[in-house]
Amino acid sequence: MTVSPKILIYGYGNPGRQDDGLGISVVERIEKWIKKHNLDIVKTDCNYQLNIEDAADIADKELVIFVDASKEDINDFVMTTVEPSNKIQFTSHSVTPSYLLNLCNVIYNKSPDVYLLHIRGYEWEFLGTMTEEARRNLDKSYNFLKKFIMNSILKT
Repeated sequence: MTVSPKILIYGYGNPGRQDDGLGISVVERIEKWIKKHNLDIVKTDCNYQLNIEDAADIADKELVIFVDASKEDINDFVMTTVEPSNKIQFTSHSVTPSYLLNLCNVIYNKSPDVYLLHIRGYEWEFLGTMTEEARRNLDKSYNFLKKFIMNSILKT
């Protein structure tokens, strides 16, 4: 019997811009961990940026965790709750997790629990190498995310 995934871990960013690839790197690690532990209830996805079509992917989930690099003044990482918002900007990163959640509510009448894991990055140049500080934050956020996923699974 195949289990329908109820949890989505979605990383986004550009791995070719140093620390901007943090979200994708965490998801790549989590994906290996999910496979190792046969956690069919958890699905992963990655992209350079969020798209409005992603609203369809979150509509059938109970829990969605977006993972992205952050320029915010935080220690290493922080996870925040995402609330729906219909505000959109006309930039290359115009679709936010809040906007996707709003679309999911409006189009599908669904409202999964949505979080954003912000991971502190430091450098954003067009280089494929992540800074050492960002790697440390990657390790810390990965370990946190594993525990968060397991706790979420135990609650279902």
